[in-house]
Amino acid sequence: MIRLLAFLVVVFALGLGFAWLADRPGDMVVTFNGYQYQVSLMVAAVAVVAVVAAVMIVWWLIKSLWNSPYTISRYFRVRRRDRGYQALSTGMIAAGAGDGALARKKTKEAAKLIRSDQEPLIHLLEAQASLLEGDHEGARQKFESMLDDPEMRLLGLRGLYLEAERLGDRNAARHYAGRAAAVAPQLAWAAESTLEELTARGDWDGALKLVDAQKSTRQIERDAANRRRAVLLTAKAQSLADSDPAAARTAAIEANRLQPDFAPAAVAAAAALFKQNDVRKGSKILEAAWKAEPHPEIAELYTHARPGDAVVDRLNRAKKLQEMKKNHAESSMTVARAALDAQDLSTARREAEAAIRMDRREGAYLLLADIEEAETGDQGKVRQLLSKAVRAPRDPAWVADGVVSERWAPVSPVTGRLDAFEWRAPMERLGQLIDSRDEPDAPVVAIEAPARPEKPVDVIDHAASGNEATGKDAESREDHVTPVTAAAFAAVPADAEAVEPAEELARLPDDPGVDPDDEAEKSPRRFRLF
Repeated sequence: MIRLLAFLVVVFALGLGFAWLADRPGDMVVTFNGYQYQVSLMVAAVAVVAVVAAVMIVWWLIKSLWNSPYTISRYFRVRRRDRGYQALSTGMIAAGAGDGALARKKTKEAAKLIRSDQEPLIHLLEAQASLLEGDHEGARQKFESMLDDPEMRLLGLRGLYLEAERLGDRNAARHYAGRAAAVAPQLAWAAESTLEELTARGDWDGALKLVDAQKSTRQIERDAANRRRAVLLTAKAQSLADSDPAAARTAAIEANRLQPDFAPAAVAAAAALFKQNDVRKGSKILEAAWKAEPHPEIAELYTHARPGDAVVDRLNRAKKLQEMKKNHAESSMTVARAALDAQDLSTARREAEAAIRMDRREGAYLLLADIEEAETGDQGKVRQLLSKAVRAPRDPAWVADGVVSERWAPVSPVTGRLDAFEWRAPMERLGQLIDSRDEPDAPVVAIEAPARPEKPVDVIDHAASGNEATGKDAESREDHVTPVTAAAFAAVPADAEAVEPAEELARLPDDPGVDPDDEAEKSPRRFRLF
Protein backbone atom coordinates (compact mmCIF):
# COMPACT_ATOMS: atom_id res chain seq x y z
CA MET A 1 0.00 0.00 0.00
CA ILE A 2 2.82 2.40 0.86
CA ARG A 3 4.63 1.55 -2.39
CA LEU A 4 1.49 2.27 -4.39
CA LEU A 5 1.11 5.66 -2.74
CA ALA A 6 4.77 6.47 -3.38
CA PHE A 7 4.39 5.53 -7.06
CA LEU A 8 1.34 7.73 -7.42
CA VAL A 9 3.16 10.64 -5.78
CA VAL A 10 6.10 10.28 -8.20
CA VAL A 11 3.81 10.14 -11.25
CA PHE A 12 1.91 13.17 -9.99
CA ALA A 13 5.14 15.10 -9.48
CA LEU A 14 6.36 14.25 -13.00
CA GLY A 15 3.06 15.36 -14.46
CA LEU A 16 3.25 18.69 -12.65
CA GLY A 17 6.83 19.17 -13.84
CA PHE A 18 6.01 18.54 -17.49
CA ALA A 19 2.94 20.78 -17.25
CA TRP A 20 5.09 23.56 -15.80
CA LEU A 21 7.60 23.21 -18.66
CA ALA A 22 4.82 23.20 -21.25
CA ASP A 23 3.52 26.55 -19.98
CA ARG A 24 6.99 28.10 -20.21
CA PRO A 25 8.35 27.64 -23.78
CA GLY A 26 12.07 27.93 -24.32
CA ASP A 27 15.04 26.52 -26.23
CA MET A 28 18.15 24.66 -25.15
CA VAL A 29 21.32 25.00 -27.30
CA VAL A 30 24.16 22.47 -27.06
CA THR A 31 27.46 22.97 -28.93
CA PHE A 32 29.53 19.82 -29.37
CA ASN A 33 32.45 19.13 -31.69
CA GLY A 34 31.76 22.20 -33.82
CA TYR A 35 28.11 21.45 -34.16
CA GLN A 36 25.29 23.32 -32.51
CA TYR A 37 22.21 21.52 -31.45
CA GLN A 38 19.06 23.45 -30.55
CA VAL A 39 15.95 21.80 -29.14
CA SER A 40 13.00 22.97 -27.16
CA LEU A 41 13.03 22.73 -23.40
CA MET A 42 10.25 20.11 -23.33
CA VAL A 43 12.11 17.83 -25.75
CA ALA A 44 15.26 18.17 -23.69
CA ALA A 45 13.41 17.19 -20.49
CA VAL A 46 11.88 14.15 -22.18
CA ALA A 47 15.30 13.12 -23.49
CA VAL A 48 16.85 13.37 -20.04
CA VAL A 49 14.10 11.21 -18.52
CA ALA A 50 14.44 8.65 -21.31
CA VAL A 51 18.21 8.42 -20.81
CA VAL A 52 17.80 7.90 -17.05
CA ALA A 53 15.18 5.19 -17.64
CA ALA A 54 17.41 3.46 -20.19
CA VAL A 55 20.35 3.49 -17.80
CA MET A 56 18.21 1.96 -15.02
CA ILE A 57 16.95 -0.79 -17.33
CA VAL A 58 20.44 -1.64 -18.50
CA TRP A 59 21.68 -1.75 -14.91
CA TRP A 60 18.84 -4.07 -13.91
CA LEU A 61 19.62 -6.43 -16.79
CA ILE A 62 23.31 -6.53 -15.92
CA LYS A 63 22.55 -7.15 -12.24
CA SER A 64 20.06 -9.92 -13.07
CA LEU A 65 22.60 -11.68 -15.27
CA TRP A 66 25.26 -11.35 -12.59
CA ASN A 67 22.98 -12.79 -9.84
CA SER A 68 21.30 -15.42 -11.97
CA PRO A 69 23.37 -18.38 -10.61
CA TYR A 70 22.48 -17.46 -7.04
CA THR A 71 18.83 -16.90 -7.95
CA ILE A 72 18.55 -20.26 -9.63
CA SER A 73 20.23 -22.08 -6.72
CA ARG A 74 17.98 -20.30 -4.22
CA TYR A 75 14.92 -21.38 -6.18
CA PHE A 76 15.91 -25.01 -6.02
CA ARG A 77 16.91 -24.66 -2.36
CA VAL A 78 13.51 -23.20 -1.45
CA ARG A 79 11.79 -25.91 -3.43
CA ARG A 80 13.83 -28.56 -1.62
CA ARG A 81 13.03 -27.03 1.76
CA ASP A 82 9.33 -26.93 0.97
CA ARG A 83 9.43 -30.61 0.09
CA GLY A 84 11.25 -31.32 3.35
CA TYR A 85 8.69 -29.46 5.43
CA GLN A 86 5.91 -31.27 3.61
CA ALA A 87 7.54 -34.59 4.50
CA LEU A 88 8.01 -33.42 8.09
CA SER A 89 4.37 -32.41 8.36
CA THR A 90 3.20 -35.73 6.93
CA GLY A 91 5.50 -37.61 9.33
CA MET A 92 4.18 -35.74 12.37
CA ILE A 93 0.61 -36.52 11.34
CA ALA A 94 1.54 -40.18 10.85
CA ALA A 95 3.22 -40.30 14.27
CA GLY A 96 0.13 -38.81 15.87
CA ALA A 97 -2.04 -41.39 14.10
CA GLY A 98 0.21 -44.24 15.25
CA ASP A 99 1.56 -45.16 11.79
CA GLY A 100 5.16 -46.01 12.70
CA ALA A 101 6.21 -47.19 9.22
CA LEU A 102 5.07 -44.00 7.48
CA ALA A 103 6.54 -41.87 10.27
CA ARG A 104 9.95 -43.55 9.85
CA LYS A 105 9.79 -43.17 6.05
CA LYS A 106 8.98 -39.49 6.25
CA THR A 107 11.68 -39.01 8.89
CA LYS A 108 14.35 -40.26 6.50
CA GLU A 109 12.90 -38.18 3.66
CA ALA A 110 12.83 -35.01 5.77
CA ALA A 111 16.38 -35.62 7.04
CA LYS A 112 17.61 -35.75 3.42
CA LEU A 113 15.86 -32.55 2.44
CA ILE A 114 16.37 -30.46 5.60
CA ARG A 115 19.40 -30.23 7.83
CA SER A 116 18.62 -31.46 11.34
CA ASP A 117 20.58 -28.63 12.93
CA GLN A 118 18.28 -26.16 11.19
CA GLU A 119 15.02 -27.89 12.09
CA PRO A 120 14.81 -29.49 15.60
CA LEU A 121 11.45 -31.08 14.82
CA ILE A 122 13.30 -33.77 12.87
CA HIS A 123 14.72 -35.05 16.19
CA LEU A 124 11.23 -35.15 17.69
CA LEU A 125 9.82 -37.03 14.69
CA GLU A 126 12.68 -39.53 14.85
CA ALA A 127 12.09 -40.11 18.58
CA GLN A 128 8.36 -40.56 18.02
CA ALA A 129 9.00 -43.04 15.21
CA SER A 130 11.30 -45.03 17.51
CA LEU A 131 8.63 -45.15 20.20
CA LEU A 132 6.04 -46.37 17.70
CA GLU A 133 8.41 -49.10 16.55
CA GLY A 134 9.06 -50.17 20.14
CA ASP A 135 12.67 -49.00 20.14
CA HIS A 136 12.55 -47.29 23.55
CA GLU A 137 16.31 -47.37 23.99
CA GLY A 138 16.79 -45.46 20.73
CA ALA A 139 14.12 -42.98 21.74
CA ARG A 140 15.83 -42.39 25.11
CA GLN A 141 19.15 -41.78 23.36
CA LYS A 142 17.50 -39.26 21.06
CA PHE A 143 15.87 -37.49 24.03
CA GLU A 144 19.20 -37.41 25.84
CA SER A 145 20.87 -35.83 22.81
CA MET A 146 18.26 -33.07 22.94
CA LEU A 147 19.52 -31.98 26.38
CA ASP A 148 22.59 -30.37 24.79
CA ASP A 149 20.41 -28.05 22.68
CA PRO A 150 18.91 -25.16 24.70
CA GLU A 151 15.98 -25.00 22.30
CA MET A 152 15.23 -28.73 22.66
CA ARG A 153 16.17 -29.24 26.33
CA LEU A 154 12.63 -29.08 27.72
CA LEU A 155 11.39 -31.45 25.01
CA GLY A 156 14.13 -33.92 25.88
CA LEU A 157 13.32 -33.73 29.59
CA ARG A 158 9.67 -34.32 28.84
CA GLY A 159 10.48 -37.40 26.80
CA LEU A 160 12.81 -38.81 29.45
CA TYR A 161 10.17 -38.11 32.11
CA LEU A 162 7.53 -40.07 30.21
CA GLU A 163 9.92 -42.96 29.65
CA ALA A 164 10.76 -43.08 33.36
CA GLU A 165 7.04 -43.07 34.17
CA ARG A 166 6.52 -45.93 31.74
CA LEU A 167 9.25 -47.96 33.45
CA GLY A 168 7.87 -47.12 36.90
CA ASP A 169 11.06 -45.36 38.01
CA ARG A 170 9.54 -42.57 40.13
CA ASN A 171 12.90 -41.24 41.30
CA ALA A 172 14.18 -40.74 37.75
CA ALA A 173 10.86 -39.22 36.65
CA ARG A 174 10.92 -36.72 39.50
CA HIS A 175 14.57 -35.91 38.74
CA TYR A 176 13.77 -34.95 35.15
CA ALA A 177 10.65 -33.08 36.25
CA GLY A 178 12.68 -31.13 38.82
CA ARG A 179 15.20 -30.05 36.17
CA ALA A 180 12.36 -28.92 33.90
CA ALA A 181 10.57 -27.08 36.71
CA ALA A 182 13.76 -25.19 37.58
CA VAL A 183 13.95 -23.86 34.02
CA ALA A 184 10.22 -23.42 33.31
CA PRO A 185 7.94 -23.52 36.39
CA GLN A 186 4.93 -22.88 34.15
CA LEU A 187 5.06 -26.47 32.88
CA ALA A 188 2.21 -28.30 34.60
CA TRP A 189 3.66 -31.81 34.32
CA ALA A 190 6.99 -30.73 35.76
CA ALA A 191 5.49 -28.67 38.57
CA GLU A 192 3.06 -31.39 39.66
CA SER A 193 5.70 -34.11 39.76
CA THR A 194 8.14 -31.86 41.59
CA LEU A 195 5.43 -30.92 44.06
CA GLU A 196 4.82 -34.60 44.80
CA GLU A 197 8.55 -35.10 45.38
CA LEU A 198 8.81 -32.14 47.76
CA THR A 199 5.78 -33.19 49.77
CA ALA A 200 6.97 -36.80 49.91
CA ARG A 201 10.15 -35.79 51.69
CA GLY A 202 8.43 -33.16 53.85
CA ASP A 203 9.97 -30.08 52.23
CA TRP A 204 6.95 -27.87 52.88
CA ASP A 205 8.82 -24.60 52.31
CA GLY A 206 10.03 -25.75 48.90
CA ALA A 207 6.53 -26.87 48.00
CA LEU A 208 5.13 -23.48 49.04
CA LYS A 209 7.68 -21.71 46.81
CA LEU A 210 6.69 -23.90 43.89
CA VAL A 211 2.98 -23.16 44.43
CA ASP A 212 3.78 -19.44 44.50
CA ALA A 213 5.65 -19.83 41.20
CA GLN A 214 2.66 -21.63 39.70
CA LYS A 215 0.39 -18.83 40.83
CA SER A 216 2.67 -16.09 39.48
CA THR A 217 2.80 -17.78 36.06
CA ARG A 218 -1.00 -18.19 36.11
CA GLN A 219 -0.65 -21.95 35.84
CA ILE A 220 -3.30 -22.41 38.53
CA GLU A 221 -6.14 -20.17 39.58
CA ARG A 222 -6.05 -18.06 42.71
CA ASP A 223 -8.56 -20.21 44.62
CA ALA A 224 -6.67 -23.41 43.78
CA ALA A 225 -3.39 -21.81 44.85
CA ASN A 226 -4.90 -20.70 48.17
CA ARG A 227 -6.22 -24.21 48.77
CA ARG A 228 -2.81 -25.75 48.11
CA ARG A 229 -1.09 -23.22 50.32
CA ALA A 230 -3.56 -23.94 53.12
CA VAL A 231 -2.90 -27.69 52.85
CA LEU A 232 0.89 -27.22 52.82
CA LEU A 233 0.83 -24.74 55.70
CA THR A 234 -1.34 -27.10 57.74
CA ALA A 235 1.11 -29.93 57.11
CA LYS A 236 3.99 -27.66 58.09
CA ALA A 237 2.20 -26.67 61.31
CA GLN A 238 1.61 -30.31 62.21
CA SER A 239 5.27 -31.20 61.63
CA LEU A 240 6.49 -28.25 63.75
CA ALA A 241 3.91 -28.57 66.55
CA ASP A 242 6.41 -30.10 68.99
CA SER A 243 9.75 -28.75 67.79
CA ASP A 244 8.84 -25.11 67.00
CA PRO A 245 5.43 -24.08 68.44
CA ALA A 246 5.81 -20.44 67.35
CA ALA A 247 6.44 -21.35 63.70
CA ALA A 248 3.63 -23.92 63.86
CA ARG A 249 1.23 -21.29 65.15
CA THR A 250 2.17 -18.83 62.37
CA ALA A 251 1.77 -21.45 59.65
CA ALA A 252 -1.54 -22.75 61.03
CA ILE A 253 -3.06 -19.27 61.39
CA GLU A 254 -2.04 -18.43 57.82
CA ALA A 255 -3.61 -21.67 56.58
CA ASN A 256 -6.82 -20.89 58.46
CA ARG A 257 -6.87 -17.39 56.98
CA LEU A 258 -6.63 -18.81 53.45
CA GLN A 259 -9.28 -21.52 54.03
CA PRO A 260 -11.48 -20.76 57.08
CA ASP A 261 -13.72 -23.78 56.37
CA PHE A 262 -10.82 -26.26 56.19
CA ALA A 263 -11.19 -28.32 59.37
CA PRO A 264 -7.56 -29.57 59.69
CA ALA A 265 -6.25 -26.00 59.40
CA ALA A 266 -8.71 -24.73 62.01
CA VAL A 267 -7.83 -27.60 64.38
CA ALA A 268 -4.07 -27.03 63.94
CA ALA A 269 -4.41 -23.26 64.50
CA ALA A 270 -6.63 -23.66 67.56
CA ALA A 271 -4.38 -26.35 69.07
CA ALA A 272 -1.35 -24.09 68.65
CA LEU A 273 -3.21 -21.22 70.32
CA PHE A 274 -4.44 -23.42 73.16
CA LYS A 275 -0.87 -24.48 73.88
CA GLN A 276 -0.04 -20.81 74.40
CA ASN A 277 -3.13 -20.32 76.61
CA ASP A 278 -4.90 -18.19 74.02
CA VAL A 279 -8.23 -19.95 74.49
CA ARG A 280 -10.39 -17.05 73.33
CA LYS A 281 -8.81 -16.68 69.88
CA GLY A 282 -8.56 -20.43 69.36
CA SER A 283 -12.23 -20.87 70.25
CA LYS A 284 -13.25 -18.23 67.73
CA ILE A 285 -11.37 -20.06 64.99
CA LEU A 286 -13.11 -23.33 65.86
CA GLU A 287 -16.51 -21.65 66.05
CA ALA A 288 -16.08 -20.16 62.56
CA ALA A 289 -15.05 -23.53 61.14
CA TRP A 290 -17.94 -25.26 62.91
CA LYS A 291 -20.46 -22.85 61.41
CA ALA A 292 -19.08 -23.60 57.95
CA GLU A 293 -19.15 -27.40 58.40
CA PRO A 294 -19.40 -29.34 61.69
CA HIS A 295 -16.59 -31.81 62.23
CA PRO A 296 -15.97 -34.19 65.16
CA GLU A 297 -12.32 -33.09 65.53
CA ILE A 298 -13.46 -29.50 65.92
CA ALA A 299 -16.01 -30.52 68.56
CA GLU A 300 -13.46 -32.64 70.45
CA LEU A 301 -10.89 -29.85 70.60
CA TYR A 302 -13.49 -27.18 71.40
CA THR A 303 -15.04 -29.06 74.33
CA HIS A 304 -11.58 -29.87 75.76
CA ALA A 305 -10.09 -26.43 75.16
CA ARG A 306 -9.37 -26.06 78.89
CA PRO A 307 -8.06 -29.36 80.33
CA GLY A 308 -9.07 -28.38 83.85
CA ASP A 309 -12.77 -27.87 83.02
CA ALA A 310 -15.37 -30.03 84.72
CA VAL A 311 -17.59 -32.33 82.72
CA VAL A 312 -20.49 -29.91 83.18
CA ASP A 313 -18.41 -27.12 81.63
CA ARG A 314 -17.62 -29.33 78.65
CA LEU A 315 -21.33 -30.07 78.30
CA ASN A 316 -22.10 -26.36 78.24
CA ARG A 317 -19.47 -25.78 75.54
CA ALA A 318 -20.98 -28.63 73.52
CA LYS A 319 -24.42 -27.02 73.81
CA LYS A 320 -22.90 -23.77 72.63
CA LEU A 321 -21.70 -25.51 69.48
CA GLN A 322 -25.16 -26.98 69.00
CA GLU A 323 -26.69 -23.51 69.13
CA MET A 324 -24.40 -22.45 66.28
CA LYS A 325 -25.44 -25.36 64.04
CA LYS A 326 -28.90 -26.59 64.93
CA ASN A 327 -30.61 -29.63 63.39
CA HIS A 328 -27.32 -31.27 62.52
CA ALA A 329 -26.41 -34.85 63.46
CA GLU A 330 -22.86 -33.93 64.45
CA SER A 331 -24.12 -31.25 66.84
CA SER A 332 -26.48 -33.71 68.54
CA MET A 333 -23.77 -36.36 68.85
CA THR A 334 -21.36 -33.83 70.36
CA VAL A 335 -23.89 -32.91 73.05
CA ALA A 336 -24.74 -36.59 73.61
CA ARG A 337 -21.10 -37.51 74.23
CA ALA A 338 -20.57 -34.60 76.61
CA ALA A 339 -23.83 -35.41 78.44
CA LEU A 340 -22.78 -39.06 78.80
CA ASP A 341 -19.50 -37.95 80.37
CA ALA A 342 -21.47 -35.65 82.71
CA GLN A 343 -23.90 -38.49 83.57
CA ASP A 344 -26.82 -36.47 82.22
CA LEU A 345 -28.25 -39.60 80.66
CA SER A 346 -31.66 -38.20 79.72
CA THR A 347 -30.05 -35.43 77.67
CA ALA A 348 -27.59 -37.88 76.18
CA ARG A 349 -30.39 -40.26 75.13
CA ARG A 350 -32.50 -37.46 73.66
CA GLU A 351 -29.64 -36.07 71.58
CA ALA A 352 -28.42 -39.51 70.43
CA GLU A 353 -31.91 -40.45 69.26
CA ALA A 354 -32.16 -37.10 67.48
CA ALA A 355 -28.85 -37.80 65.73
CA ILE A 356 -30.15 -41.21 64.60
CA ARG A 357 -33.29 -39.62 63.18
CA MET A 358 -31.18 -37.17 61.19
CA ASP A 359 -28.43 -39.58 60.13
CA ARG A 360 -28.59 -43.33 60.76
CA ARG A 361 -24.94 -44.32 61.04
CA GLU A 362 -22.72 -46.66 63.00
CA GLY A 363 -21.38 -44.14 65.53
CA ALA A 364 -24.82 -42.94 66.56
CA TYR A 365 -26.00 -46.47 67.37
CA LEU A 366 -22.81 -47.26 69.28
CA LEU A 367 -23.22 -44.07 71.30
CA LEU A 368 -26.85 -44.94 72.07
CA ALA A 369 -25.73 -48.43 73.14
CA ASP A 370 -23.27 -46.89 75.62
CA ILE A 371 -26.05 -44.66 76.97
CA GLU A 372 -28.41 -47.62 77.27
CA GLU A 373 -25.85 -49.65 79.18
CA ALA A 374 -25.06 -46.76 81.51
CA GLU A 375 -28.70 -45.92 82.19
CA THR A 376 -30.55 -49.25 82.31
CA GLY A 377 -27.95 -51.97 81.90
CA ASP A 378 -30.43 -53.86 79.69
CA GLN A 379 -28.08 -56.16 77.78
CA GLY A 380 -30.82 -57.21 75.35
CA LYS A 381 -31.36 -53.65 74.15
CA VAL A 382 -27.62 -53.04 74.12
CA ARG A 383 -27.06 -56.05 71.88
CA GLN A 384 -29.90 -54.95 69.64
CA LEU A 385 -28.32 -51.51 69.21
CA LEU A 386 -24.95 -53.12 68.52
CA SER A 387 -26.52 -55.27 65.82
CA LYS A 388 -27.98 -52.15 64.24
CA ALA A 389 -24.59 -50.48 64.38
CA VAL A 390 -23.08 -53.39 62.47
CA ARG A 391 -25.54 -52.91 59.63
CA ALA A 392 -25.64 -49.11 59.64
CA PRO A 393 -23.53 -47.03 57.22
CA ARG A 394 -20.07 -46.26 58.46
CA ASP A 395 -19.21 -42.90 59.97
CA PRO A 396 -17.45 -40.34 57.78
CA ALA A 397 -13.68 -40.59 57.78
CA TRP A 398 -10.67 -39.25 55.87
CA VAL A 399 -10.56 -41.24 52.62
CA ALA A 400 -8.02 -41.03 49.80
CA ASP A 401 -7.47 -43.50 46.94
CA GLY A 402 -9.25 -46.30 48.81
CA VAL A 403 -7.37 -45.74 52.08
CA VAL A 404 -9.37 -44.85 55.19
CA SER A 405 -7.55 -42.90 57.89
CA GLU A 406 -8.65 -41.64 61.29
CA ARG A 407 -6.40 -38.60 60.89
CA TRP A 408 -6.01 -36.16 58.03
CA ALA A 409 -2.81 -36.29 55.98
CA PRO A 410 -1.62 -33.79 53.35
CA VAL A 411 -0.80 -36.39 50.67
CA SER A 412 -2.18 -39.74 49.59
CA PRO A 413 -0.16 -42.72 50.85
CA VAL A 414 -0.88 -44.53 47.58
CA THR A 415 -0.24 -42.01 44.80
CA GLY A 416 1.46 -39.16 46.67
CA ARG A 417 -1.15 -36.72 45.37
CA LEU A 418 -1.49 -33.50 47.36
CA ASP A 419 -4.81 -32.78 49.10
CA ALA A 420 -6.20 -36.20 48.28
CA PHE A 421 -8.00 -36.91 51.56
CA GLU A 422 -11.71 -36.15 51.68
CA TRP A 423 -14.08 -36.25 54.64
CA ARG A 424 -16.80 -38.67 53.58
CA ALA A 425 -18.29 -42.06 54.33
CA PRO A 426 -16.00 -44.83 53.05
CA MET A 427 -17.17 -46.92 50.14
CA GLU A 428 -17.99 -50.49 51.14
CA ARG A 429 -17.34 -53.60 49.13
CA LEU A 430 -20.50 -55.36 50.10
CA GLY A 431 -23.88 -53.75 49.68
CA GLN A 432 -27.07 -54.55 51.51
CA LEU A 433 -28.94 -57.71 52.34
CA ILE A 434 -32.37 -57.19 50.87
CA ASP A 435 -35.32 -59.19 52.15
CA SER A 436 -37.46 -60.28 49.24
CA ARG A 437 -41.15 -59.44 49.52
CA ASP A 438 -42.10 -62.82 48.11
CA GLU A 439 -39.60 -64.87 50.14
CA PRO A 440 -38.85 -62.97 53.34
CA ASP A 441 -36.64 -65.76 54.67
CA ALA A 442 -34.30 -65.79 51.65
CA PRO A 443 -31.85 -62.85 51.86
CA VAL A 444 -29.89 -61.89 48.78
CA VAL A 445 -26.32 -60.57 48.73
CA ALA A 446 -25.79 -57.47 46.58
CA ILE A 447 -22.26 -56.57 45.52
CA GLU A 448 -21.53 -52.88 44.91
CA ALA A 449 -19.37 -53.29 41.81
CA PRO A 450 -19.62 -53.34 37.99
CA ALA A 451 -21.73 -56.09 36.52
CA ARG A 452 -19.92 -59.40 35.99
CA PRO A 453 -20.95 -62.89 34.95
CA GLU A 454 -23.10 -64.31 37.68
CA LYS A 455 -21.54 -66.96 39.88
CA PRO A 456 -23.40 -69.09 42.38
CA VAL A 457 -22.99 -67.68 45.88
CA ASP A 458 -23.74 -69.92 48.80
CA VAL A 459 -25.53 -68.08 51.58
CA ILE A 460 -25.95 -70.00 54.78
CA ASP A 461 -29.42 -69.46 56.13
CA HIS A 462 -29.09 -69.49 59.89
CA ALA A 463 -32.73 -68.51 60.21
CA ALA A 464 -33.79 -72.16 60.01
CA SER A 465 -31.55 -73.21 62.89
CA GLY A 466 -32.67 -70.18 64.82
CA ASN A 467 -36.27 -71.20 64.30
CA GLU A 468 -35.59 -74.62 65.71
CA ALA A 469 -33.91 -73.10 68.78
CA THR A 470 -36.20 -70.21 69.56
CA GLY A 471 -39.56 -71.08 67.91
CA LYS A 472 -41.93 -68.29 67.04
CA ASP A 473 -39.89 -65.61 68.85
CA ALA A 474 -37.16 -65.92 66.26
CA GLU A 475 -39.65 -65.48 63.39
CA SER A 476 -40.80 -62.13 64.77
CA ARG A 477 -37.27 -60.85 65.19
CA GLU A 478 -36.86 -57.76 63.00
CA ASP A 479 -33.09 -57.46 62.77
CA HIS A 480 -31.49 -60.49 61.17
CA VAL A 481 -27.97 -60.75 59.74
CA THR A 482 -26.92 -63.54 57.42
CA PRO A 483 -23.16 -64.12 57.17
CA VAL A 484 -21.55 -64.46 53.76
CA THR A 485 -19.39 -67.42 52.82
CA ALA A 486 -15.95 -67.31 51.21
CA ALA A 487 -17.57 -67.66 47.80
CA ALA A 488 -19.44 -64.40 48.32
CA PHE A 489 -16.23 -62.57 49.14
CA ALA A 490 -14.55 -64.15 46.11
CA ALA A 491 -17.27 -62.57 43.95
CA VAL A 492 -16.02 -59.11 44.89
CA PRO A 493 -14.20 -57.69 41.83
CA ALA A 494 -10.51 -56.96 42.17
CA ASP A 495 -10.93 -53.36 41.01
CA ALA A 496 -13.44 -52.49 43.76
CA GLU A 497 -12.40 -49.62 45.98
CA ALA A 498 -10.41 -50.88 48.95
CA VAL A 499 -11.19 -49.72 52.45
CA GLU A 500 -9.46 -50.26 55.73
CA PRO A 501 -10.78 -53.50 57.22
CA ALA A 502 -13.10 -52.96 60.13
CA GLU A 503 -12.35 -54.49 63.50
CA GLU A 504 -13.58 -58.04 63.87
CA LEU A 505 -16.84 -58.10 65.75
CA ALA A 506 -17.83 -60.84 68.14
CA ARG A 507 -20.64 -63.17 67.04
CA LEU A 508 -23.98 -61.92 68.19
CA PRO A 509 -26.07 -64.09 70.54
CA ASP A 510 -29.10 -65.91 69.27
CA ASP A 511 -31.52 -63.49 70.95
CA PRO A 512 -30.36 -59.87 70.86
CA GLY A 513 -33.71 -58.69 72.14
CA VAL A 514 -36.64 -56.90 70.53
CA ASP A 515 -37.21 -53.16 70.47
CA PRO A 516 -40.85 -52.50 71.42
CA ASP A 517 -40.99 -49.56 69.00
CA ASP A 518 -39.78 -51.68 66.10
CA GLU A 519 -42.00 -54.69 66.86
CA ALA A 520 -45.04 -52.96 65.39
CA GLU A 521 -43.37 -52.39 62.02
CA LYS A 522 -44.39 -55.16 59.60
CA SER A 523 -43.07 -53.85 56.28
CA PRO A 524 -39.97 -55.56 54.81
CA ARG A 525 -36.68 -53.90 55.81
CA ARG A 526 -33.26 -53.72 54.19
CA PHE A 527 -30.19 -54.95 56.00
CA ARG A 528 -26.46 -54.41 55.57
CA LEU A 529 -23.59 -56.74 56.23
CA PHE A 530 -21.13 -54.07 57.38
